Amino acid sequence: MRRLLLAALLILPVAAHAQSGIALTDAFTRAAAVGGVGGAFVTIANTGAADRLTGVASPDAEKAELHESLVDNGIMKMRPVSGIDVPAGAAVKLAPGGYHIMLMGLKHALVAGEAIQLTLTFAKAGPVTTTARILKAGASMPAGHGMDGHGMGGHDMGQMPGMSMPGMPMHDAPAK
Repeated sequence: MRRLLLAALLILPVAAHAQSGIALTDAFTRAAAVGGVGGAFVTIANTGAADRLTGVASPDAEKAELHESLVDNGIMKMRPVSGIDVPAGAAVKLAPGGYHIMLMGLKHALVAGEAIQLTLTFAKAGPVTTTARILKAGASMPAGHGMDGHGMGGHDMGQMPGMSMPGMPMHDAPAK
Protein backbone atom coordinates (compact mmCIF):
# COMPACT_ATOMS: atom_id res chain seq x y z
CA MET A 1 0.00 0.00 0.00
CA ARG A 2 2.82 2.39 0.89
CA ARG A 3 4.54 1.80 -2.49
CA LEU A 4 1.26 2.36 -4.32
CA LEU A 5 0.77 5.68 -2.51
CA LEU A 6 4.36 6.76 -3.30
CA ALA A 7 3.90 5.84 -6.97
CA ALA A 8 0.65 7.81 -7.13
CA LEU A 9 2.33 10.89 -5.61
CA LEU A 10 5.16 10.71 -8.15
CA ILE A 11 2.75 10.38 -11.09
CA LEU A 12 0.33 13.12 -9.98
CA PRO A 13 2.43 16.14 -11.13
CA VAL A 14 2.97 14.53 -14.54
CA ALA A 15 -0.75 13.85 -14.94
CA ALA A 16 -1.59 17.42 -13.89
CA HIS A 17 0.61 18.86 -16.66
CA ALA A 18 -0.75 16.40 -19.20
CA GLN A 19 -4.28 17.54 -18.32
CA SER A 20 -3.28 21.22 -18.63
CA GLY A 21 -2.29 20.69 -22.26
CA ILE A 22 1.07 22.49 -21.90
CA ALA A 23 4.14 20.77 -23.35
CA LEU A 24 7.65 22.24 -23.52
CA THR A 25 9.96 21.12 -26.34
CA ASP A 26 13.22 22.10 -28.05
CA ALA A 27 14.58 23.95 -25.01
CA PHE A 28 18.13 25.25 -25.44
CA THR A 29 20.62 27.90 -24.36
CA ARG A 30 24.18 28.70 -25.38
CA ALA A 31 27.51 28.48 -23.57
CA ALA A 32 28.18 31.46 -21.27
CA ALA A 33 30.55 32.50 -18.49
CA VAL A 34 29.86 32.24 -14.78
CA GLY A 35 28.31 35.45 -13.41
CA GLY A 36 27.25 36.53 -16.88
CA VAL A 37 23.96 36.49 -18.74
CA GLY A 38 22.46 34.04 -21.17
CA GLY A 39 19.33 33.55 -23.19
CA ALA A 40 17.14 30.46 -23.13
CA PHE A 41 14.61 29.41 -25.73
CA VAL A 42 11.77 26.88 -25.85
CA THR A 43 8.65 25.95 -27.77
CA ILE A 44 5.42 25.95 -25.75
CA ALA A 45 2.66 23.76 -27.22
CA ASN A 46 -0.82 24.17 -25.79
CA THR A 47 -3.43 21.53 -26.60
CA GLY A 48 -5.69 22.77 -23.79
CA ALA A 49 -7.42 26.04 -22.92
CA ALA A 50 -5.76 29.40 -23.48
CA ASP A 51 -3.10 30.14 -20.87
CA ARG A 52 -0.47 32.76 -20.09
CA LEU A 53 3.21 32.32 -19.32
CA THR A 54 3.73 34.55 -16.28
CA GLY A 55 7.20 33.73 -15.01
CA VAL A 56 10.34 31.66 -15.28
CA ALA A 57 13.05 30.43 -12.93
CA SER A 58 16.24 28.41 -13.09
CA PRO A 59 18.40 27.05 -10.27
CA ASP A 60 21.37 27.86 -12.54
CA ALA A 61 20.84 31.66 -12.48
CA GLU A 62 20.28 34.23 -9.75
CA LYS A 63 17.44 35.73 -11.77
CA ALA A 64 15.39 34.76 -14.82
CA GLU A 65 12.98 37.01 -16.70
CA LEU A 66 10.75 36.91 -19.76
CA HIS A 67 12.00 39.34 -22.42
CA GLU A 68 11.25 40.36 -25.97
CA SER A 69 13.52 41.69 -28.69
CA LEU A 70 12.17 44.42 -30.93
CA VAL A 71 13.39 46.97 -33.44
CA ASP A 72 12.75 50.58 -32.44
CA ASN A 73 13.77 53.25 -35.00
CA GLY A 74 16.13 50.77 -36.62
CA ILE A 75 17.77 49.79 -33.32
CA MET A 76 17.43 46.29 -31.86
CA LYS A 77 16.36 46.47 -28.21
CA MET A 78 15.36 44.04 -25.49
CA ARG A 79 12.84 44.67 -22.74
CA PRO A 80 11.21 42.60 -19.99
CA VAL A 81 7.58 41.57 -20.39
CA SER A 82 5.14 40.59 -17.65
CA GLY A 83 3.82 37.60 -19.55
CA ILE A 84 3.20 35.92 -22.87
CA ASP A 85 -0.19 34.66 -24.04
CA VAL A 86 -0.33 31.00 -25.13
CA PRO A 87 -3.51 30.55 -27.21
CA ALA A 88 -5.57 27.37 -27.03
CA GLY A 89 -4.61 24.78 -29.63
CA ALA A 90 -1.45 26.64 -30.65
CA ALA A 91 2.26 26.81 -29.98
CA VAL A 92 4.42 29.79 -29.08
CA LYS A 93 8.12 29.74 -29.82
CA LEU A 94 10.56 31.63 -27.60
CA ALA A 95 13.47 32.15 -30.00
CA PRO A 96 16.45 34.47 -30.63
CA GLY A 97 15.21 37.79 -31.97
CA GLY A 98 11.77 37.44 -30.37
CA TYR A 99 10.40 36.43 -26.99
CA HIS A 100 13.01 34.67 -24.86
CA ILE A 101 14.18 33.95 -21.34
CA MET A 102 17.01 36.06 -19.90
CA LEU A 103 19.21 34.27 -17.38
CA MET A 104 21.12 36.77 -15.23
CA GLY A 105 23.86 36.12 -12.72
CA LEU A 106 24.74 32.64 -13.95
CA LYS A 107 25.79 30.54 -10.94
CA HIS A 108 28.19 28.44 -13.02
CA ALA A 109 29.55 28.44 -16.55
CA LEU A 110 27.12 27.08 -19.12
CA VAL A 111 29.20 24.44 -20.88
CA ALA A 112 28.28 23.11 -24.34
CA GLY A 113 27.06 19.53 -24.14
CA GLU A 114 25.59 19.94 -20.66
CA ALA A 115 22.08 21.03 -19.68
CA ILE A 116 20.25 23.35 -17.29
CA GLN A 117 16.81 23.27 -15.74
CA LEU A 118 14.07 25.81 -16.49
CA THR A 119 10.72 26.12 -14.75
CA LEU A 120 8.07 28.08 -16.64
CA THR A 121 5.04 29.21 -14.64
CA PHE A 122 1.65 29.52 -16.30
CA ALA A 123 -1.47 31.27 -14.98
CA LYS A 124 -3.59 28.10 -15.29
CA ALA A 125 -1.19 25.19 -15.71
CA GLY A 126 1.14 26.33 -12.92
CA PRO A 127 4.85 25.47 -12.97
CA VAL A 128 6.18 23.21 -15.75
CA THR A 129 9.85 22.18 -15.68
CA THR A 130 12.05 21.23 -18.61
CA THR A 131 15.71 20.62 -19.37
CA ALA A 132 17.48 22.97 -21.80
CA ARG A 133 20.52 21.63 -23.57
CA ILE A 134 23.52 23.93 -23.81
CA LEU A 135 24.86 24.57 -27.31
CA LYS A 136 28.24 26.14 -28.09
CA ALA A 137 28.45 29.94 -27.97
CA GLY A 138 27.09 31.46 -31.18
CA ALA A 139 25.58 28.16 -32.31
CA SER A 140 22.60 28.24 -34.62
CA MET A 141 19.27 26.99 -33.33
CA PRO A 142 18.61 23.25 -33.15
CA ALA A 143 16.54 21.59 -35.88
CA GLY A 144 12.87 22.46 -35.62
CA HIS A 145 13.51 25.78 -33.89
CA GLY A 146 13.78 27.91 -37.05
CA MET A 147 12.88 31.52 -37.61
CA ASP A 148 10.25 32.82 -40.01
CA GLY A 149 12.03 36.02 -41.00
CA HIS A 150 10.22 38.11 -38.39
CA GLY A 151 12.50 37.14 -35.54
CA MET A 152 10.02 34.65 -34.10
CA GLY A 153 9.01 31.10 -34.82
CA GLY A 154 6.58 30.51 -37.62
CA HIS A 155 6.55 26.79 -38.29
CA ASP A 156 3.47 24.62 -38.26
CA MET A 157 4.13 22.09 -35.47
CA GLY A 158 3.20 19.30 -37.88
CA GLN A 159 6.20 20.20 -40.05
CA MET A 160 8.76 20.05 -37.26
CA PRO A 161 10.88 16.91 -36.96
CA GLY A 162 9.86 14.73 -34.04
CA MET A 163 6.61 16.60 -33.41
CA SER A 164 3.26 14.85 -33.62
CA MET A 165 0.84 17.79 -33.49
CA PRO A 166 -0.25 18.24 -37.10
CA GLY A 167 -2.18 21.38 -37.83
CA MET A 168 -1.26 23.19 -34.59
CA PRO A 169 -0.48 26.75 -35.69
CA MET A 170 2.47 28.70 -34.37
CA HIS A 171 1.69 32.08 -32.85
CA ASP A 172 3.74 35.16 -32.22
CA ALA A 173 1.78 35.86 -29.05
CA PRO A 174 1.50 39.47 -27.95
CA ALA A 175 2.86 40.35 -24.54
CA LYS A 176 0.65 42.32 -22.19
